[in-house]
Amino acid sequence: MDDAGSSMIDWDLAVRVGSRLAGDGPQVSRDQATDVVEELRTGAEKSTPLVRDFTGLVAQERTAPVLVVDRPGWIRANADGFSTLIGPIVTKLQERKGPPSALTEAIGSRVTGAELGLMLGFLGGKVLGQFDPFHEAPDAAGRLLLVAPNIVQAERDLAVDEHDFRLWVCLHEETHRVQFTAVPWMRDHLRSLVAEIVGSMETDPGRLLSEGISRVGELVSGKSEGSLIDLVSSPEQKLVIDKITGVMSLLEGHADVVMDGVGPGVIPTVADIRAKFTKRRQGVGTLDRLLRRLLGLDQKMAQYRDGAVFVRRTVEAVGMDGFNAVFAEPANLPGKDEIHDPAAWVRRVHG
Repeated sequence: MDDAGSSMIDWDLAVRVGSRLAGDGPQVSRDQATDVVEELRTGAEKSTPLVRDFTGLVAQERTAPVLVVDRPGWIRANADGFSTLIGPIVTKLQERKGPPSALTEAIGSRVTGAELGLMLGFLGGKVLGQFDPFHEAPDAAGRLLLVAPNIVQAERDLAVDEHDFRLWVCLHEETHRVQFTAVPWMRDHLRSLVAEIVGSMETDPGRLLSEGISRVGELVSGKSEGSLIDLVSSPEQKLVIDKITGVMSLLEGHADVVMDGVGPGVIPTVADIRAKFTKRRQGVGTLDRLLRRLLGLDQKMAQYRDGAVFVRRTVEAVGMDGFNAVFAEPANLPGKDEIHDPAAWVRRVHG
């Protein structure tokens, strides 16, 4: 864990709270668990050439490890990632205000650790997979995480073919691995955008907290759009967030198009899976929908939908090779507005 981040957040507590909230997931036998893990690893490896042939993006195989994890494993991995990202923020805060007292640090770190644990616990029971482009390891360009119990839970809830569903999930996540390993500048570009947000961050936590709390009610009641992140973002940060939104919409939509494009050739029940999974993304209950709204997951779902429309319309206009111009250089990435206007992107990039 990052030392600076550890003074602000009790990461071990966050992991414990999150793991307890997420639970273990569905009951499976040891043999069933072994079979699921092996099938997911095989599915990820099988997906590499399928994604390459469909997209035209060439990524070296095994350039990022594939980890099949349980819910606590996913929570720990994301706590590690958050600690790395938050380190510069805490350092900046301490440079401006000085280090907190021992008592303030002890109490504050446990409060924020518990809060982060609640968020990770909610997400840890739902995320099927994730490519982590910022994970640092020798000879590795990130890592691919597949959350086995959540995949098993989802396939049971949806009543879909388990083998088809597992490969379908692998296709989506493997597309993200290919995006970042075939386009090596993508990691540094996203990292630079995050650095811009850190550089312009308001470093008065009391002000952030008071403003956030005073406006949470607006989100809950539907009087305000967006998420908690939007409520505490400055105009400068929102410009950067719009850039990040454009990139993430592109990457998520591209992965959705790939999994549906490749699917019919190797996944017989892909149409059934897509129909049921799209309905699942809407959330299942009042509390679930509220938490999704507060955490910005509704916006995440819009990224899938809008990004997929952008990719499909662009491919229709200029073909897959023409679409792949988005990966040529950062300047070719679509902005948030262009995601909603693919023709504008085509005119700008292809004249």
